[in-house]
Amino acid sequence: MSTLRVGHAHGDHVTVTAANGTEILRYVYRPDPEPFESRKPYAHPVRTLAGRTVTGYRPNDHRWHKGLQMTASHLSGQNFWGGNCYVHGRGYLPLPDRIGSMRHDGFPEFTVEDDRFAVTEHLTWIENGGAEWAREERGLIVHSVDEQAGAWALDWSIRLTNTRSAALAFGSPTTAGREMAGYTGLQWRGPRDFTGGTVLAPGTDAPAAELMGTQSPWLAFTAEHDETDGHSTLVFAHAPENLDDSAIHPSHWFVRAEPIPTVAFSWAFFEEFELPPGESFAYRYRVLIADGAWDRARIGAHLEGLPW
Repeated sequence: MSTLRVGHAHGDHVTVTAANGTEILRYVYRPDPEPFESRKPYAHPVRTLAGRTVTGYRPNDHRWHKGLQMTASHLSGQNFWGGNCYVHGRGYLPLPDRIGSMRHDGFPEFTVEDDRFAVTEHLTWIENGGAEWAREERGLIVHSVDEQAGAWALDWSIRLTNTRSAALAFGSPTTAGREMAGYTGLQWRGPRDFTGGTVLAPGTDAPAAELMGTQSPWLAFTAEHDETDGHSTLVFAHAPENLDDSAIHPSHWFVRAEPIPTVAFSWAFFEEFELPPGESFAYRYRVLIADGAWDRARIGAHLEGLPW
């Protein structure tokens, strides 16, 4: 049985360290100082059990990309993604008065076991003018640390409740008029050396460019590191209910290997959806972080061994 050690720098971040001494997860809930980057919690660095970093932070092409983070690129005229806003017919514009933020309100549950760490976080989504638009209950679970396989899993859940008197409209640059740019939702930004990596999906040999906007139970990204000899693989997987009629809206993949490495579980790629006042929606996601270049068969077999 693996033994996890959890550290908490109160007011700043939480860390999870594996039995071999590798810090595999740092979850930062103290927002970075720049409002234009949409101040909100994020996970970075995320590392494999061998200590290889598999997240990027404030890359020079998109300073608002920070590891693994929950976002909403187009939300009732506000931007909870960060950076420039897409405006149809005008392109991407710096519109700082549209940038929202997410406030950390506390950890009501914080559970540490030998082989599992689970935390519940309460957050408030705040539009640029200071109005509180939504309450979020977020769950993070580190589990299934497998030294022999060289892999561990992070489950990330969201339950979002509209606290406005009006509906919240969730969209993306594609719903605003830009083709095949449907990014929003839980987003991963890879480190620079993941650029040009290999993207895998079940049942197809299609490259990353052809997987943009598609649907599948999981998507994987594998790449070779700079400096150290070796590959790493990340697998992004939906909980079953994300893909059935119980979900508020269908999900599609936003994925690029070039010019930047990124994957998002987009919940509003092609069409907007609305969340009425007082109503909630929920999604559950899983990210598998593994050493080595895993193929489809190995990924599928490992995921089958990790029931929801």
